Amino acid sequence: MVNRVLVVDDEQTLAGNIQDYLVLQGLDVHVAHDGASAIGAAERTRPEVVVLDYRLPDMEGFQVLETVRQQGTRCHFVLITAHPTAEVRERASQLGVSHILFKPFPLAELARAVLDLMGIKRESRRAADKDTGFVERRQSRSESFPLQLFDGSWVLADRRRNGARPPGPDDDQLLTGE
Repeated sequence: MVNRVLVVDDEQTLAGNIQDYLVLQGLDVHVAHDGASAIGAAERTRPEVVVLDYRLPDMEGFQVLETVRQQGTRCHFVLITAHPTAEVRERASQLGVSHILFKPFPLAELARAVLDLMGIKRESRRAADKDTGFVERRQSRSESFPLQLFDGSWVLADRRRNGARPPGPDDDQLLTGE
């Protein structure tokens, strides 16, 4: 059994982090960054699971899903999206998508969904012990901040730097409530 996964996301850092994390789970992972590439990759690689972003630069993820199915590729789909609208959830359900994850999500949760769809029992903590090196930068309206994967969940990278603990309380500083 090959245990092949296709990751489709235009956010290259996120797609790379997902690929690296799933490879640590023992899976053969391929990546595409747009719908047309994803359709070609699915035809070439015949994945068992496609991790599919809803919004791609050239088409909706659902168009990729329908085209891949029309090509005769039999696989499961995990939808990932930053747009968790009722319409997206309903359409995913109609198309038989069993797992929808809303960004940002713990990579451990994605791995659990993928492995479940493949019928693979998840390794205990061995692989999860290695998941601290992935860093991603997220943007809010006013600032950019680094996130780092720690124990399968995203945390602010600055808080986990070199395993250091947060600084202790400064007893000389008064809290004024202002």
